[in-house]
Amino acid sequence: MEFDKVLDNRHSARKFKETKKPDYGKIMEAIDAASKIPLAGNLPCLKYILVSDEKLITELAEACQQDFISQVSYVVVVCTDRKFLEKSYYERAEMYARHEAGAAIENFLLKITDLGLASCWIGAFSDETVRRILKIPDNIQVEAILPVGYSTEKTEKKTRPTLESTMYYDGWGFTRRTITPKPMPED
Repeated sequence: MEFDKVLDNRHSARKFKETKKPDYGKIMEAIDAASKIPLAGNLPCLKYILVSDEKLITELAEACQQDFISQVSYVVVVCTDRKFLEKSYYERAEMYARHEAGAAIENFLLKITDLGLASCWIGAFSDETVRRILKIPDNIQVEAILPVGYSTEKTEKKTRPTLESTMYYDGWGFTRRTITPKPMPED
């Protein structure tokens, strides 16, 4: 799929075809795409848990208070292990781990869309409950839960903020309507 089309088609799916199970290989492709992100100090901190057990998925849906999660056959749980980042970056380690997690999750969501599947980035859940369900150690941060399936929803063009309303020039609060490009020097 063309990149701009992927961007336009990506949406947060909350209704899935319960009878159609995604190809496991496609989910692995999306996790591979998620791993191709910039890393602070080239120190990877991300871990992925692919959940396919129906009972565990139902428990995760309850931990998120999102019943639609139980409609899918696969859930990807994104986690960070900051120990190596903390050795190099101290108090900035948490921020760098969050940057990496956000970049990886977006790559995952875009690849899932490219592969004809859908997901929803879920960040509201009981950390303790998710840790208990999946036996995740206390030192590991659960960043997101991503149910994966075939959406039954139509992709609608959503209203997004305009570039002009979200961008400043040369400092906070400085706006201008047009940018005049500087001429390129001739060789």
